[in-house]
Amino acid sequence: MGRRATAGTCLASLVRMAMPLCKQAERECPRTGPGRKPDIPDWVLATLIMVAVLKRRKSKSAQYRFLKANRPELLEWLGTDKFPARSTYFDRYRRAHHLFRAAIRLQGEKAIAEGVTDPKDTAVDKSLIAARGPLWHKSDRKRNRIPKKLRGVDRDSDWGCSQHDGWVQGYSFEVVVSSTQGTTVFPLSGSAATASAKETQTFDEKIDELPKETETVSADSGYDSNHLGERIEWTEEGKRTGRRFLCPVTRGDADRA
Repeated sequence: MGRRATAGTCLASLVRMAMPLCKQAERECPRTGPGRKPDIPDWVLATLIMVAVLKRRKSKSAQYRFLKANRPELLEWLGTDKFPARSTYFDRYRRAHHLFRAAIRLQGEKAIAEGVTDPKDTAVDKSLIAARGPLWHKSDRKRNRIPKKLRGVDRDSDWGCSQHDGWVQGYSFEVVVSSTQGTTVFPLSGSAATASAKETQTFDEKIDELPKETETVSADSGYDSNHLGERIEWTEEGKRTGRRFLCPVTRGDADRA
């Protein structure tokens, strides 16, 4: 008779995959400033959030209910006896973003080292995600006014526009992936922001994270920027890097050319 998975096996696998990455990411993103370190390390919170997201719990409340329902098993797998209170989970949720950014990069580096993917050619793109709840009109947002009958507005979201999605109230995520023909497409770097975040700004900080093997970077017209092109193709000393930035120019730039 073949082996059978016991209850919680899939959840345990998620924890085992997420935990080492989150630990290493915390070492690269140490807390600074005054005050003592929290009793529950950041990697524990990040692992719990990652597991809840992978289990498709969308809201923080739904995530915490799921985690609390599986508390005994999670504490055992994490090797700790401290479980975050609901307020702790909510208050420290935002800080996990820094660890996730580092974890994506670390996983990409591991995939390159193991030959899973080839980063010679890469691509970057941003996608929009609609916020939950009702739409909050721009004019009301500017005045910080919420109409009386509008309930559950996501105040952290913002409006953004793309050729694919049109106008969206919500958030954005940007990912740099390996795109070399014949190899596995694999995330190398990523970040999340509001929908209004500009590609020319969000990608700028990821250029230094490009693998040393990268020769080309492909992007759509939303990334058209002389600054990005120079950062990729030239060093600070004015020498060629050997890389190419492949990006269509916007109509205005084409007309001026």
